[in-house]
Amino acid sequence: MARWWRGIPCSRSELQVDLTLTCGQSFRWKNTTGAMTSVLAGHVFSISQNDTHLLYQPLYSPPEDKASTSHHKRKSDPAFESSDVNLAKKLKVKEEEKALDTKEHSNRTVHALVETDDTKESVPDINPCATEEAILRDYFQLDVKLTDLYEQWCEADTHFKQVSRNFTGIRMLRQDPVENLFSFICSSNNHISRISGMVERLCEEYGELVLELHGHKYYAFPTVQKLAGRGVEERLRKLGFGYRARYISETAQYILQQGGEGWLRALRTLPYEQAKAELMKLSGVGAKVADCVCLMSLDKTGAIPVDTHVWQIATRDYKHKLATTKTLTDKTYKDIGDFFRKLWGPYAGWAHSVLFAADLRKFQERKSSPEKKVDTKNSGKKKKSR
Repeated sequence: MARWWRGIPCSRSELQVDLTLTCGQSFRWKNTTGAMTSVLAGHVFSISQNDTHLLYQPLYSPPEDKASTSHHKRKSDPAFESSDVNLAKKLKVKEEEKALDTKEHSNRTVHALVETDDTKESVPDINPCATEEAILRDYFQLDVKLTDLYEQWCEADTHFKQVSRNFTGIRMLRQDPVENLFSFICSSNNHISRISGMVERLCEEYGELVLELHGHKYYAFPTVQKLAGRGVEERLRKLGFGYRARYISETAQYILQQGGEGWLRALRTLPYEQAKAELMKLSGVGAKVADCVCLMSLDKTGAIPVDTHVWQIATRDYKHKLATTKTLTDKTYKDIGDFFRKLWGPYAGWAHSVLFAADLRKFQERKSSPEKKVDTKNSGKKKKSR
């Protein structure tokens, strides 16, 4: 049957979906036919793109969201048409724009519909609403003009200019702090494919089943209340979490003692150093994990997670500017972060992620290939560690 998708105007220079979702920020996106699918804010989205639009299909929306946004009715929408399952390949836009009627976004947006053929299984009939688009705009932080940032970073750093030519469109996700925190607790001495497996088992064991579709099950991320429950550490050890099981249990209990998930989300309002210090009080959270959470879910754009991988980038590519040491000490960690913050400015954490992604083994053929234009199509690849 036909499947309809919607589009948000967004060029590949502003967002490369495959790179952004597979460079070690988030661990729950599943490769599905011609797209990537995951749970965001209780909704299930499939995501793809073409040269001009971020494409999405809302596979599931919570009943309360449908009810609360039912007054946001769409008028006739311009359409894309395609007979190919690969959404990003054969799409045409009819030029017509509608203003998005939400408080968050007053800019004009093309609400494009995309039709694809899928005879395997029907998709629930979801009425698109402003809430769904707002979730994606917030998650991908589309209010940030990424091309302007790349221009600034290239002017400040010749090495970044050289490397970034084949790695445009990598932006930071704005994740839910609870999912981001516990996912990166799982990242200790780990690689991305194993982290993804742990996070999936955590959701299967303690999260609610949101949707089952095309043989895939999609779970909400567990609440802190669930992870703080009795017997969680023992159960997670049986599931292969090792010493991380204790970190998850103790951190969840600590967060509840501080007032619950609201305490964690309120760290967004604190200055960077203060938010980081609060996170480092949690079991299993050192400077690197704290900086990952600050950068990826607490709006601290200057946070730079420094692990051995980033340390190698700093000592190898900036050795003429940055003093090197044989071990990653606390002082070296701070010196590296301060160096890059001075070099790249307020969004240094975003810039660091471009170099991090460019240095991953799975992306090396992109790095060595002829310079890619920002509007070319790129296929997703498998993951390595952060």
